[in-house]
Amino acid sequence: MNDQGSGNWLDGKAHQAMIDNGFEPEFSNEVWEQIKQIQADGVPTDVGVRDMRDLLWSSIDNDSSRDLDQIEWAEQLDNGDIRVLVGIADVDSRIPVYSPIDMHAAQNTVTVYTQSEIFPMLPEELSTDLTSLNEGVDRHAVVAEMTIKENGDVPESTFYRALVNNRAKLSYEEIGPWLDGNADVPEKVAGIPGLREQIELQDKAADRLQAYRTVKGALQFESIESTAVVENGEVKSIRSVEPNGARKLIENFMVAANVEMAEFLENNGALSLRRVVNTPKDWEGIVRIAAEFREHLPAEPDQPALAAFLAKRRAADPDHFPDLSLSIIKLIGSGEYVVQRQGEDAGGHFGLAVRDYAHSTAPNRRFTDIVVQRLVKSVIDKTPSPYSADELDSIAEHANQQEKGARKVERKMRKIVAASVMQRHIGENFDAIVTGDTSAGVFARILRPPVDGRIVNGEYNVKVGDKIRVRLLSANPNNGFIDFAVN
Repeated sequence: MNDQGSGNWLDGKAHQAMIDNGFEPEFSNEVWEQIKQIQADGVPTDVGVRDMRDLLWSSIDNDSSRDLDQIEWAEQLDNGDIRVLVGIADVDSRIPVYSPIDMHAAQNTVTVYTQSEIFPMLPEELSTDLTSLNEGVDRHAVVAEMTIKENGDVPESTFYRALVNNRAKLSYEEIGPWLDGNADVPEKVAGIPGLREQIELQDKAADRLQAYRTVKGALQFESIESTAVVENGEVKSIRSVEPNGARKLIENFMVAANVEMAEFLENNGALSLRRVVNTPKDWEGIVRIAAEFREHLPAEPDQPALAAFLAKRRAADPDHFPDLSLSIIKLIGSGEYVVQRQGEDAGGHFGLAVRDYAHSTAPNRRFTDIVVQRLVKSVIDKTPSPYSADELDSIAEHANQQEKGARKVERKMRKIVAASVMQRHIGENFDAIVTGDTSAGVFARILRPPVDGRIVNGEYNVKVGDKIRVRLLSANPNNGFIDFAVN
């Protein structure tokens, strides 16, 4: 077999891509020495921690996820409100500021997910064990407690430290079809008393949050996500990751917790690290896209108007909506981290239609979330801020740079993996949709497997949005290029 596409070859490409973009793919000896000490120290015994292990906590994540950052629990109140608790892994309790592990996380800033290999921000001895909210083990967490009204408003929230125990590790793949009405209650859910009612109540609360954000103009996108199927170190195929009700549930709880955490820091006069998208970088471009569909958008950025346009296009052309979503997302621009100082306005998040937003719910995977967690804990514990404003400025600037680098690594490896899979199918025909027409060429996405490539023969006879039949001409794993011809 050609070694292009083999596990070792792909891993080598991924490691080099990490190095080329300023990441450290390996942990230092000092990190491993610190891990040994953490393992020897045992479970932290901090004072001021609530014991909440009796609640029916559960987590929902990807089936393959082992770094569990978030667990949930909900309670129906007599007045119609729903109390939601989101427990976030207390990673800070295990990692002192400026320790070797902390410095490695500060350098890489994120876990980088390539189709062939995952480069964790933290050693797996932490991220998948000691700081992961794994099923059936006691773990420390920072809890966001929120009251959700019937209209989805969150009038009050509070934060505290707690000892928790995840009673059920669930997955999007098993919970989503059930919540969408396409499958029976999962066996694991049915087998734990009260869990079915608990998940249904959480789903009800998530629907409220979603409805409230929609009224405010939150943008509802849909993207084509894919994952590689790896067997014995070799990528065999690529499959789509379908959106479902379970992903919506977790996303809404995540957004709510992030909003409330940002407000908590501001209300307590603390420094904060915000995630902002103030205004689209190219609103005129978005207006032009809408005009191509004979739709009018205002001359100035308008969230509700854009949300209505997106909803209309999703209903009119669901097959092409993910590609429209991607085009709009690119024109809005990526978010960035900025420091929120007392009395200043760092800006809001245009896509989510919220003024206050901080990344906080993935501390095993993002360094900025560890930083925000430390800021929140300093308020809870009434201790000095662990960071100065200047230190936070440096953290934000570096995190913005590394986020761009991570996207480059992931995009490069996604193309390489796709080409390594498709080289086995040269000469075959596929259903496709034309997704782009740029100075670099005309591009199409085949539906099964979900792979993008350039049309190099027959491109002058098609336009964006056309559903066509294509033949695979070539696939080069070295550079990730895939070429199609229109039949």
